[in-house]
Amino acid sequence: MKKIKRQNRSGLFTRNWLRWSLMVVWVSSLLFLPLNAQAKEEGIESLRQTSKAFSEVAKKASPAVVFIQVEKTIQQSDNPYLSPLGQGGPFGDDFFRHFFGIPGQGNTQQKIVGQGSGFIISKDGYILTNNHVVGDADKVTVKLLDGREFSAKTIGADPHSDVAVIKIDAKNLPVLEMGDSDAIEVGEWVVAIGNPFGLSHTLTVGVVSAKGRSSIGIADYENFIQTDAAINPGNSGGPLVDLDGKVVGMNTAIFSQSGGYMGIGFAIPINMAKSIKDQLIKTGSVVRGYLGVVIQDLTPKLAESFGIKDRKGILVAQVSKDSPADKAGMRQGDVIVEFDGKAVNQVGPFRNEVALKAPGSVVKITVLRNGKREVLPVTIGRLPDQKVAAAESPHNLEKLGMAVRDLTPELAGKLGIKAKSGVVITEVSPGSAAAMASIKPGNIILEVNRVRVENVDELEKAIAKVPKDSAVLLLIQEGEFARYVALQAD
Repeated sequence: MKKIKRQNRSGLFTRNWLRWSLMVVWVSSLLFLPLNAQAKEEGIESLRQTSKAFSEVAKKASPAVVFIQVEKTIQQSDNPYLSPLGQGGPFGDDFFRHFFGIPGQGNTQQKIVGQGSGFIISKDGYILTNNHVVGDADKVTVKLLDGREFSAKTIGADPHSDVAVIKIDAKNLPVLEMGDSDAIEVGEWVVAIGNPFGLSHTLTVGVVSAKGRSSIGIADYENFIQTDAAINPGNSGGPLVDLDGKVVGMNTAIFSQSGGYMGIGFAIPINMAKSIKDQLIKTGSVVRGYLGVVIQDLTPKLAESFGIKDRKGILVAQVSKDSPADKAGMRQGDVIVEFDGKAVNQVGPFRNEVALKAPGSVVKITVLRNGKREVLPVTIGRLPDQKVAAAESPHNLEKLGMAVRDLTPELAGKLGIKAKSGVVITEVSPGSAAAMASIKPGNIILEVNRVRVENVDELEKAIAKVPKDSAVLLLIQEGEFARYVALQAD
């Protein structure tokens, strides 16, 4: 009996424990079910608020976004055999006359139509867009969200930055407020509005993917905002706005292997566009600051050759005679580390900073020279219209894949080279270090490891002194420009 009693007590305990466990689970479900539902509702409400924010941006910004249609009449050949590239194609009129007896003349006029976007920046009709949208169009038509249509006049266009200003004859127009592109950060929401593929006033949403993108090859002066907001053909010239509906960029280009959106778009920062816009409205053209140097990024090999450990700064490959830089005492081989109090690390942003400085303004440029810092006060000049301060890419020699000769006056005449002495590259081996560095026949070697060389003998002696595990630092001239190149044989 005792044994049975113990079993009954144990069974009773087990049953009671199960009851209490089930009760706890039931009570817990009652307690946490509202919490889960509440969390779910709060999440949905957060999404609703985000959605409403985008809607508010659309309501605020869209009326000031315009659809731009352009027309231009071009000459088109009626010869079906001519290259579609036109006169720039591989075959010209003489080729077809000689081999096929087909006349190369008889061109006809054809009207082409293009489209893009823009946004109104003043109540009296000034509109900001891309140069590649309006360019040298014969006719520009602007359509507003409310259906009104206007003929537009091009006030000014700057192909170097791809910024243009056009104007329509109207009053009391909706205007987009300009924001601060310097203040926007990577990861922030942005909204692109435009007319992709002619689909008027399309809104897409994304984030700022990166800032300060340069060397993209879209324009001469680049400092792009990168975004993953969908941008397609027809979006060009439209605004990229923040959640306050303020313009932070002007949509300009996409990276695409298909011709359509692939997740990477580029916008001109509005701070950069504003300064250009002001000049275009005032004078119809843009005046840029001029320093008078050829510059290049400091690669690891170049940094090692110049004894620079942290690779900060950019290298001065050439200083133009009587230029602002020359007058201030800047020298070939200097490494620029600061411009007007700001650190300098890349060629693209530096060129933009110089270009945006007003001619006549004085800036302080800090350079590294022989391991020592020097501050040079420079009076910025005016960039001649035909010049764009270019960043030159490295180029390159013998064991490194080059054949060379002494440059004689006769040889200089044949090659069309102004210099009368020095060492000229006559051949570059395919696949060599020189070829990989884009060295070309006709380039002239001026220096080896900062030592001037006048002939092949001096060149070979100078190269022989370079340790095997070190790169050969060359100063090479190509046309009007010179550049430093660090080469190392395999």
